[in-house]
Amino acid sequence: MAQVELNPGTAAHIAVGHYQGVDAPLSYGDTTAELAELRTGCGVFRLGWRGLVTAGGKDRVRWLHNMTTNNVRDLATGRGVYAFVLNHQGRILGDMTIYNLGELLLLETDRSQSEPLLTAMKRYIIMDKVELTDAREQYSATGVCGPRSAEVLAKAGVDVNGMEPLEVREQSVGGAQCRVIRGGEQKPGWYEIWCGTSDAQRIEENLKESGAKQIGTEALEQWRVLHGIPQYNQDIRDRDLPQETGQIQALSFTKGCYIGQEIVERIRSRGQVHRKFTGFDFGDALVAPGKFDVDGRTLAEVTTSVAVQVDGGTRNIGLGYVRHEAVTPEGTVELGGRSVRIAGLPF
Repeated sequence: MAQVELNPGTAAHIAVGHYQGVDAPLSYGDTTAELAELRTGCGVFRLGWRGLVTAGGKDRVRWLHNMTTNNVRDLATGRGVYAFVLNHQGRILGDMTIYNLGELLLLETDRSQSEPLLTAMKRYIIMDKVELTDAREQYSATGVCGPRSAEVLAKAGVDVNGMEPLEVREQSVGGAQCRVIRGGEQKPGWYEIWCGTSDAQRIEENLKESGAKQIGTEALEQWRVLHGIPQYNQDIRDRDLPQETGQIQALSFTKGCYIGQEIVERIRSRGQVHRKFTGFDFGDALVAPGKFDVDGRTLAEVTTSVAVQVDGGTRNIGLGYVRHEAVTPEGTVELGGRSVRIAGLPF
């Protein structure tokens, strides 16, 4: 199992555990304070569960355009798009963000997805001149998040001035050649710095000296849920259809054929899906993840459930799916005998 590097000299204050396929620092002593930093200041963290795949070869753009749900063909250099990879039944095999670097396409996804996605996608390289390379071990990613991120990054010598969502820039950061990425629309104040593994620790220390606070994965998970961002293998699975997830930014309806496109178009032409990705406000107590059936039919499913300390109190919230007919006129749904409010996303 991969492990996120820990800062020397602070191990006594770190709670370490399992997160998204890696061993990582869960907290640096106060998850509530760390979440507050992400919401009001600037946090820094190592993204050890994320990985990179490079796509080279003269057919890389055409091939990946035909493999994914978004428009890769018209992607400008230095820009990215979020996309799904589907099977022929339109079910989601994985998700990724694709960046155009000019001579290469850069695919960012979870480390746990890299190998199965590469295996599935390589089956469709027949006569195409395409080379897919797993670059997880070549780079290390440092994340920065919060409303003060741009200010802290500028102080640390990282130029993010005028960056658009899903833009990538190559620049020197403290003498190290790095790629700086701005997060998508769902991730306000989110930036990533991808560099050689030997430079990551020094860059992280520089960011902390510039005002960023160290953040563990417990606070990051709570921040993710508050922003309604689904996690693959948890909130999005290989049995789910793209429109059910609500991630319409991953779909292009004008690009033409790709694997699973017929199913996506059929759903679009009908105008709706039977269930939707949503937020749950559980009220006084959490509801554990699981399916909620009535007469053998699943009417709702909780995929993520967390207690979040915000604004001086506790909010018990979650993510999951609900069928339209299960929602009452008052905007609630029955989960195991409890009436739970459906919440819009982000919370």
